[in-house]
Formats: sequence, structure tokens, C-alpha cells
Amino acid sequence: MSTFHPQQISERAQHLLKLLVDRYIREGQPVGSRTLSREGTVGLSPATVRNVMADLEEMGLVCSPHASAGRVPTVLGYRLFVDTLLKVKPLNTQEESQLRRSFDPNAPQSQQQLLAQASHLLSEVTHFTGIVMLPRCHCNTLRHVEFLPLSDRRVLVILVVNEQDVQNRIIETTRKYSASELEQAANYLNAAFTGQDISHVREGLLQELTETRQHMDSLMQVAIEVAQQVFEPQIPKDDFVVTGQTNLMGNEEADVNQLRDLFTAFNKKRDILNLLDQSLQAQGVSIFIGEEAGYDMFDGYSMVTSPYASHGETVGVLGIVGPTRMPYENVIPVVDLTARLLGAALAK
Repeated sequence: MSTFHPQQISERAQHLLKLLVDRYIREGQPVGSRTLSREGTVGLSPATVRNVMADLEEMGLVCSPHASAGRVPTVLGYRLFVDTLLKVKPLNTQEESQLRRSFDPNAPQSQQQLLAQASHLLSEVTHFTGIVMLPRCHCNTLRHVEFLPLSDRRVLVILVVNEQDVQNRIIETTRKYSASELEQAANYLNAAFTGQDISHVREGLLQELTETRQHMDSLMQVAIEVAQQVFEPQIPKDDFVVTGQTNLMGNEEADVNQLRDLFTAFNKKRDILNLLDQSLQAQGVSIFIGEEAGYDMFDGYSMVTSPYASHGETVGVLGIVGPTRMPYENVIPVVDLTARLLGAALAK
């Protein structure tokens, strides 16, 4: 990320830059020197303000989109503002209550429901796009498995991993198994492998298959065939949950072609995941501003992220994507609290 040390500019220049960024975020119009000189806390003539603005422009912190239309912050200007001049506002009571109620520990919710809820809340509270990376757990512990016969050779698998993560999937077997056969196979797997990592279940079964191949009974045949599919390493179809993409269309400065590229990135996921991966190692909130993200489609947009942890281990990242001209002082505490609440809910 680009940086600009605050000691390189005077306190007066920093103060004017903060006023300019605050006003531009609030109103969305380039800010003129005369407008800034009228601010009650400035106490400077328009000519003096113009000179300071010229210095800030020479440093690359502001720019003039038109010849005489005032100035707007650059990515470098936003970075200095966010890193050193921004005063984060505490959440108002209504917003904090809304977030805490949504993660009520007494309301039983699956992992998928919690992730979807977090994404929805981020979007609803900030009015931007909410993103929640799926947890990257290093361990998926088998708690319980059930097999229910469906039509033909299809079997419904109900798999409980870790504490409350329930996964349902349908597999197809080489022949039709009775309910009794499937129940016996499930009982065997639960007795032999409950509490073990799922990856070890498959390894253990294959080892047992090698040792007992000559005397393998029908129960083991069912267990082996079904478990080979159930405990096959899974590549998640969805690596993050995203909500509220259409909120970005309400941005007056949005470029249609750029929005299309951004929506494509949401669908293809690789670039977004790369940014989320960078935030996994961060302590607290990270902010990618415009071109700092390293992708053209983020020009004019920012991503505010925070890692979330479960049982003391960082397992994922959540955040919002919105226009660079966003109220960072309001967004940051929303992202931060949502990450902490989601982590606590997953741990329970």
C-alpha cells in the first residue's frame, strides 16, 4: 500500500486535508479553497488556503478534476486521511443493538446461516456490499453421520462436523442399499471414527480395506463405498458469501463498465479471495483504497476488512466493498464488531 508520512506536511495542511476529505465524502463535490476558508475552524484567507491546496496537490494528496472546480482527494490523500487523520465514531445504539441481536447465542443457527447473516448485516447497515469468507478450518471433526436411502441408487448423507455444522449431500452408489444396510454402515463409522478429523476417516477406512480385503463382509463393503464419496476432500463451491452488490449501483460516480468488471470479479472470486487472503494475517481492520488493491476494477472503490476468529484461531475474513468516497469512520466499527460477533457465534 502507498504511504505518506504525516510529518512531511504541516499541521495546518493536515487540518485542511481532513476538512476537504470530510466534505467531499459528505457532499460528493470538488471542494474549493474559498469554501474551506469559510470553515469556522480554519481562520485562514482564501489565498492562504489556495497556497496550501497547491502544495497538497504537488504532493499528490489532492487533485483538480476540472480546471476551476475545486479539488478532490487522491488515493494517497485518502490513505493519509484513513491512517492518521480519521477519528472512528462509535456505533450508535440502534446499529449496535441490531448487530448483537442478529448473533443471539440463544438462537440456534448453522454455520451457513451465520455467514449469510453476517454478509446481509454488513450490507444492510453500511448500504454497501457485504462479503464474508468461508471459514478455513484446519480441522473438520466428525461428530455424526447418517445415511438415508432415496430412489434408485441415491443416498442422502447427513454429516455433522465440528460442533454444529450440518452438511447434507446426495451421493450415488453402485447398487441400491437397504435402509438397514445403510444404518449399520453409519453405526460402524460413528463408532469407529467419531471425534477424528474427516481426512483421517478416509485414510483409516482405506487402511482397513487393505488389511481385511480377503475377509471383508457386506457391512465393510457398504461403509467403504459410501464413505469414499462422503469423505472425499471437498473443494468448496463458494469461497465467500456476498450480499448487496446492487448497492454499488447507487453510487453517483459509478462507471457502468467498471461496475461490470467488479461484478465479474465477485462471480469469478479469485481476485476478491486474493485480497481477503492478504487480510487473514492482519491484526484488526484493513483498508484497501482504489488502486492499492492491485486490480483495475477497484479504481474508485475501497474494501474494508477484518479477520474473524473461532476458539482463538483466525479462520476467515469479512468486510464491505463500497465507493472510495465512503464514511470510513462509520464503516470501520461496523466491520470490526461484526467480525467479533461472528467469531463468538461460530465458537458457540
